[in-house]
Amino acid sequence: MWYTYMMSNYWNTVLYVGSTNDIARRAWQHRTGQNKDAFTWRTQCLKLVWYEEHTSGQEAVDREYLIKKWRRAWKERLIDELNPTRQDIAPAYIPPA
Repeated sequence: MWYTYMMSNYWNTVLYVGSTNDIARRAWQHRTGQNKDAFTWRTQCLKLVWYEEHTSGQEAVDREYLIKKWRRAWKERLIDELNPTRQDIAPAYIPPA
């Protein structure tokens, strides 16, 4: 399974769009600052606020690039359909020992 997802900061003022094949691991990487120079770490986009499933990596990446071109209001509407309260919806992840 592949995913297209959006992360937001505490104040819901910044959105980041990405794609991955492991949504729990990827959200954990964002939250723990695995790449301290990354946009999500600098802007504190640490909450997973939206995601959708895809059957292939190419489909997820295509959707990511499409959404990145959208106006913010369109992204907000997409989030509101799944998560109107903007709570962190990341599944639990336990990193390997």
